[in-house]
Amino acid sequence: MAKHTVALILGDGTGPELAEAARRCVDAALAAAPGAGQIEWKPCEAGVDVMKTAGTPLPEETIQTVRDCDATLKAPITTPIGTGFRSVNVALRQMFQLYACLRPCKSYVGVRSKYQDIDLVLVRENTEDLYAGVEFESGQAGTAELIEHINRLATDKKIKSDPAGTGVSIKPISVEGTRRIVTFAFDYARANGRKKVTYVHKANIMKYTDGLFKSVAEEVAKGYPDIESEERLVDNMCMQLVQKPELYDVIVLPNLYGDILSDLCAGLVGGLGVAPGANIGAKGAVFEATHGSAPKYKGLNKVNPTAVILSGMLMLRHLKETAAADKLEQAVARVIAEGKSVTYDMKADRNDPTAVGTREMAEAIIAAM
Repeated sequence: MAKHTVALILGDGTGPELAEAARRCVDAALAAAPGAGQIEWKPCEAGVDVMKTAGTPLPEETIQTVRDCDATLKAPITTPIGTGFRSVNVALRQMFQLYACLRPCKSYVGVRSKYQDIDLVLVRENTEDLYAGVEFESGQAGTAELIEHINRLATDKKIKSDPAGTGVSIKPISVEGTRRIVTFAFDYARANGRKKVTYVHKANIMKYTDGLFKSVAEEVAKGYPDIESEERLVDNMCMQLVQKPELYDVIVLPNLYGDILSDLCAGLVGGLGVAPGANIGAKGAVFEATHGSAPKYKGLNKVNPTAVILSGMLMLRHLKETAAADKLEQAVARVIAEGKSVTYDMKADRNDPTAVGTREMAEAIIAAM
């Protein structure tokens, strides 16, 4: 019997409630699967709550726990907009080289959506692009100096706005990073019986960054003759996904486009409440829901635990606990399809008095295994 260690990042807002619901469901799935292993959970903290006492949203103790464990299941964490600390999620991705963000978007019977039978997987590059965090603030002397330097080097295009009132973000796209993420997408497709990989870019405009992504993707695709490949411009891809999502299978994108289109695809299947996520790389794997921490509902036993529980399902697959992962996904699907023991947001009427809480929905999923 395999034994796994998993860091359980409790998050903030509704995070601790969701973490507990997911932990219980994962343990129940392992118990229900003959020959499955066991998990030793290592709870740890990150986010705005622990920042008040530790002075940082990502304490060194949490970093070390993640480093020491086989995988990490992370509950939602609040990231302030505009000011405050940078994203804990981004910090973990960069610190542990979690270069691949895996975002399955799958239809479940009982989830309200304009679409049915969606089964897409987005593979997003996690460490480069505009999210690398290389930014220069407007009004700073160094920023104006950088703009002047860029304009001296530029042969045709220049930054024409006032250097003293302009912010700059750098968009690095590398051959190594692109080859790594596109290879991940093709390997995932082959391992999971997927038939096609679509690589997405805007190379008609950004010829030296997205153009590089396109050319490297074409090179990688040649090594997978058994997998169909194609390219799409990112703006056209948005339209295609709304009009003809059934034509797509595995989609691989640079960081920014992946962030945007993964939410679009979540909308195809009913929203972020049913959209799990995984961040996988050379030095670890972190599994997380893609929605926020909903701090206004903290402690109310109200929010939908599905995305965090399905992220636990992805973690089980990563740990090679396939039978337990199947049991967990099937139980989630049964509870949603029945429509009885689900949270308010999954009811036809959000004011339906029969809606259950976070804890009760988790208990229904456990009972369905």
